[in-house]
Amino acid sequence: MWDTVFSTANLLAMAMWAGLILLPRWPALLAAVLYAGVGLLSFAYLVGLVGILTGTFDPGGSSGSAGFSTIDGVRAIFASDGGVTIGWIHYLAFDLFAGLWIARDADAKNFSRLVQAPILVATIMAGPVGLFLWLVIREKRARSAGRWK
Repeated sequence: MWDTVFSTANLLAMAMWAGLILLPRWPALLAAVLYAGVGLLSFAYLVGLVGILTGTFDPGGSSGSAGFSTIDGVRAIFASDGGVTIGWIHYLAFDLFAGLWIARDADAKNFSRLVQAPILVATIMAGPVGLFLWLVIREKRARSAGRWK
């Protein structure tokens, strides 16, 4: 079951990323990325996390010590296929949200899609790296425009 959830979440995220990078940014596409992509992934994460922490899903994986206050507690969350899958969905949702923000911000600041594409790919592959690159690249244009959006 977890293999199917993992694969489905990956396919959904990759479809949204492909649209964000390759297609014109129509309002309907941006809404789809936000609600069908980020929204569904966030919902799957919520349901999965509650299931993992309560022992409803993968009851043997958490051994009762799962939590966020200690390294051992976090390790217990990731000790099962369900925990790894839910953790991965967390990354997928937040990286996609960051990518959507980057794309919209870059469009608003008139950055070309050729500049945006490698930053978005960096965000897919290593979310904080892509976000950091975007923050550095946008700085000069954001200051010269006299506004922070």
